[in-house]
Amino acid sequence: MRNSARVVVIGGGIAGCSTLYHLTREGWSDVMLLERDELTSGTTWHSAAQVTNFGTSQTMVGLKSHSIALYQELRDDPDYPVGYHHGDGGIRLANTEAQMDGYRHFASMARGMGVEFEVLDAAECARRHPLISTENLLGGLWDPSDGDIDPAQLCQALARRARKAGAEVMRNTPVTGLRQLDDDSWIVTTPQGEIHAQIVVNACGYRVNEVGAMMGVHHPVMSMEHQYFVTEDIPAIAAAGHRMPLLRCPISDYYCRPERGGLLVGFYEQHCRTWGMDGIDPHFTNALCPDDLDRIMDVLEGAFARMPALRETGIKRVVNGPITYTIDGAPLVGPIPGRRNAFCIIGLRAGLGEGGGHGWLLAQQIVHGEACYDTWALDPRRFGPEANTELCSQMAIQEYRNEFRFHFPNEQRPAGRNAKTTPLTPVLAAEGAAFAPVDGWERVEYIRPAPEFTVTHGFRFDEAFDVVAEEVRAVQQAVGLAEVNGFNRIEITGADAQAFLDRMCCGRLPARDGRVGLGYLLNDHGMVKAEATFARLPASDRGGPRIWYGSAAASARHDMDWLCQHVRPDEDVRLTSLTNSHTVLVLAGPKARAVLCAVSRGDWSAGAFPWLSVREAFVGIAPVTVMSVSFSGELAYEIHVPNASLLVAFTALREAGAAQGLRLFGSRAVESMRLEKGFLHWKADLLTEFDPFETGLDRFVRLDKDFHGKAALLARQEAGPRRRLVTLSVAATDRAAHPGASAMRDGAVMGTVTSGAWGHRTGLNLALAFVAPALSTPGTRVTLDLLGDLVPAEVIPPCPYDPGHLRMRG
Repeated sequence: MRNSARVVVIGGGIAGCSTLYHLTREGWSDVMLLERDELTSGTTWHSAAQVTNFGTSQTMVGLKSHSIALYQELRDDPDYPVGYHHGDGGIRLANTEAQMDGYRHFASMARGMGVEFEVLDAAECARRHPLISTENLLGGLWDPSDGDIDPAQLCQALARRARKAGAEVMRNTPVTGLRQLDDDSWIVTTPQGEIHAQIVVNACGYRVNEVGAMMGVHHPVMSMEHQYFVTEDIPAIAAAGHRMPLLRCPISDYYCRPERGGLLVGFYEQHCRTWGMDGIDPHFTNALCPDDLDRIMDVLEGAFARMPALRETGIKRVVNGPITYTIDGAPLVGPIPGRRNAFCIIGLRAGLGEGGGHGWLLAQQIVHGEACYDTWALDPRRFGPEANTELCSQMAIQEYRNEFRFHFPNEQRPAGRNAKTTPLTPVLAAEGAAFAPVDGWERVEYIRPAPEFTVTHGFRFDEAFDVVAEEVRAVQQAVGLAEVNGFNRIEITGADAQAFLDRMCCGRLPARDGRVGLGYLLNDHGMVKAEATFARLPASDRGGPRIWYGSAAASARHDMDWLCQHVRPDEDVRLTSLTNSHTVLVLAGPKARAVLCAVSRGDWSAGAFPWLSVREAFVGIAPVTVMSVSFSGELAYEIHVPNASLLVAFTALREAGAAQGLRLFGSRAVESMRLEKGFLHWKADLLTEFDPFETGLDRFVRLDKDFHGKAALLARQEAGPRRRLVTLSVAATDRAAHPGASAMRDGAVMGTVTSGAWGHRTGLNLALAFVAPALSTPGTRVTLDLLGDLVPAEVIPPCPYDPGHLRMRG
């Protein structure tokens, strides 16, 4: 066994084997894999091993497309062919119009990745799968690439190719310890000796947190018992003369695929069971849980109704084994938060179908720093320490129960709520607030007009449309107040703080105390990495000179990691997170200044406190930091309040605002207003797949200074843009353009929507989209594939509301 390696991958299932193989494909051969038992002895060996191209984001579709192409290549390898049934086709069923709308949207989204799905009616579903009944069925989504693969052969084939490229695979070699050295490399301890590794990868399936504990981290991954059975032969299958398509049924929570002359039928029962919460037997390997068919009887009845042939069929064998779920159901693939040179590829509930793509994306991140797609949907840093075992188990149960039921826009499911709250959460709830979690924080979405008010989940405008319109109207005409909790806030101090941030930011920083500026950070490839507000605070009785770095709530761990990684050893720079200690109250509207003057001493006039100013002050008796910035396009103040004083500050503003017609507003109103201003949202419109020029951020780039990623950006600028971000006016009144929808021209996909909402001040249905540069000129007409309809849209200037920004300057 080697005693050193560039990368050590821990775990010999699909995740580990795929990562090892793809590292060699990226040119790294000094890599090794350690497996405590035999390859595939965890979850992989008993996987149902379905390989679909379906995904609810373009990143997921792209990585699945890579898996399918790779598996076809392995199938056709004459030296070691892998058993892979490709192209059997698969149907996802639906019994509501809202589900059918979802399938139409996902078909539009997949088209942008070169994948063609087909939306079927009920009769066509039955024609393609003659074993199903059309009772209570509207239709389904057809994936022509659906199929299944042999799990053991797949992993052995990947390991074999990795070995041929120079990698080492050690079986029966458990990792017993991990220790990080001062240079951020690792000592990996095994019974066979120690290995000095530059990078370690946790690919440990359901034992993920045994290895995580060796690193001092906890991963939000939980295992669920999952059962399927294999039937005796079914005559109708043999009579069909071809392999039956795969079937996934959100109506009855089951799936099935061909297995020899019968079917493999799996269940996502509502009376599901977690596994391994209190530890896992060290001898549990190539093992299963006890059969428990009683637990699936309610789901089985639904499967019988949909597929009557099952009633007449015997069962050959039952499999009940653990599969892993993360807190939101999506895998964790990327850097481990707070640890350098440490990555993970875990929580792969559909590991065999997706594992080829996950390993591909992770290998790119390890070798190049980023992948070809923006991988935030998979990033382990999207969860914080609130994602403990108990919270993760609640969320995993919810995800398991809804395996085939995708999330609708603005759908907030009930499990694991109130994980992070502020003193205002119960106050706002009493006011009728509907909440939507943002990085675990309960943030107001809108204020219900009545206690019994509810909305219908779907892809079309819902009952909250008029409620949001009223909130926007109050902000435009008078004044509104909103709580923005969880806002990422990093206090940066030290003699080199300004120089450090100037090196990291591609634009101009505030040059003097009391000023605020917006800036962008680029990655090594010149792409957009982060967006931040920089506020320079002078020394006061609250602290010495400091800079506040503010960014989206979800970016807290991502941005802290990025900044910490780039502080040089000789720099005097200290970073302190204030995210959990402070909350923002946003006061917005033409009467905002009058409200602020009523509760805070000092001169708040436009001359004394102009746009992009920051000042420490008091609101009533609450110490606050006030910034004159706006995400709504109206005169607005961000009031940053220590949580201990949040209630008293809110109460003072609310009471003073009564005379000015103050109204509470939420995140849906903000979304409407920010699109009217052309303001961008991190990880919706600001992606690592595009540089700042493609994203329309030219005014925030200063090429006359040095900054991180500049050389790569100059090279990209020389090559010219591949896409440009544009604002679209959409000719639809009943639906928004949801992220992922395809922009079309002459029948070809020419771009992809990133954001969309109704602009209540402009009366425009607005969308942002990355499109081919030739289509980026205002006045250009395209069509959007929205829920199966080709809807006309026109490129318009990027700020249709108050383009001179006069209103927010006051």
